Amino acid sequence: MRVQSVRFGRHAVPLARPVSDAKVATGRQRPLSRIDVLTCEITTTDGIAGLGFSYTTRAGTPAQFAHVKEVGENLIGQDPSDIGKVYESLLWAGASVGRSGVATQALAAIDVALWDLKAKRAGLPLAKLLGAYRDSVRVYNTSGGYLQAPIEEVTEKATQSLAGGIGGIKIKVGQPDMKEDLRRLAAVREHIGDDVPLMVDANQQWDRPSALRFGRAVEELGLVWIEEPLDAYDAEGHAQLAAALDTPIATGEMLSSVPDLVRLIDLRAVDYLQPDVPRVGGITPYLKVAALADHAHLQVAPHFVMEIHVHLAAAYPRDSWVEHIEWLSPLFEERLEIADGRIAVPGRPGLGLSLAGRARDWRLDQVEFHLNGR
Repeated sequence: MRVQSVRFGRHAVPLARPVSDAKVATGRQRPLSRIDVLTCEITTTDGIAGLGFSYTTRAGTPAQFAHVKEVGENLIGQDPSDIGKVYESLLWAGASVGRSGVATQALAAIDVALWDLKAKRAGLPLAKLLGAYRDSVRVYNTSGGYLQAPIEEVTEKATQSLAGGIGGIKIKVGQPDMKEDLRRLAAVREHIGDDVPLMVDANQQWDRPSALRFGRAVEELGLVWIEEPLDAYDAEGHAQLAAALDTPIATGEMLSSVPDLVRLIDLRAVDYLQPDVPRVGGITPYLKVAALADHAHLQVAPHFVMEIHVHLAAAYPRDSWVEHIEWLSPLFEERLEIADGRIAVPGRPGLGLSLAGRARDWRLDQVEFHLNGR
């Protein structure tokens, strides 16, 4: 079996409504109105197809697409079962641009497609191929808790999420006025009650003293975690915060290399590590990080792309959380099943996903490579 063809697509998936987090509230970014997605469709000489994808917000996917246009042809003729070997060949094809950031985020789409393909050949869901510990994982909602929404809307969305089977609620914080964050947080806690798991996400907006002050102010609320209280690369600061607070610390989603995430583990800077498959370069590097996190007795709560992460969370020894954000759902024909606070691992082979017909309407560019040029 060899790779017969590969097709890359660049898509712009619109959001129903622009959203704003602390980076917008503090003037660092504009509201988010769409998710840009790089898709990879690999077909083998025996007719099996694998689907993978990566993504960016606001900027980056054109650069990812340019990279796979240059290195993607190296896939042709390779044995797709040799995922590590294939991944290394693509790294070397683009070695001059490094092993993190845009380059490996582009390779993530390929790597995910290779794992999808391998699981399909085995006739197993990806979680089962990796070795599942459970058939469902805990799920919390983020998309209803953004800062552009008035608190009445946030609490209403929380009610809807919980009624729909979601198990926890996360809201955004990190506004210029911390008192407003505390007011909104207290309102949500009062609305959902003390027994519903509640998380907050500051999106890197605080300095060390501010983060410590916030953490001490919310200790009595029993939060599951405080997410990204500091700059994503401030591993030492996160370690100090984790040691000073009873409330767990979560971070890692913005880091785009295994060494960056390992530094968080080594410094005991997090209680919940949050790697993101597309950002860290694919499932192959993600599994390296997850193994080290488990060795350090940490929880892993992967960021975004629930369509991939439900499988990886199910194959992690510790029962952690998957983030429910429905923004990419329109790109696929299938839907994930959520009930009783958990999201079920799809029983279909591979990721259990196929591109929806409307994906063509959002496609901005496409390139294909074929064996023997055909």
